[in-house]
Amino acid sequence: MSPRLTVLRRRVESWLDEPDRGDVPGWVLITIMTAGLVAALWLVAEPLLTSLFASAINSVGG
Repeated sequence: MSPRLTVLRRRVESWLDEPDRGDVPGWVLITIMTAGLVAALWLVAEPLLTSLFASAINSVGG
């Protein structure tokens, strides 16, 4: 076997032997928690933002 193929083979074998790098359940949990936090903040902020927008439009409209 040529030296290049030997090096390539060793690299591929080392990549296959590495443990998983990512934590999929952790990322799913972070995504769900972020979505929940945004939804909770939206429930609190929506009436305030709506009244702020309405007062801004009313002040511009006269």
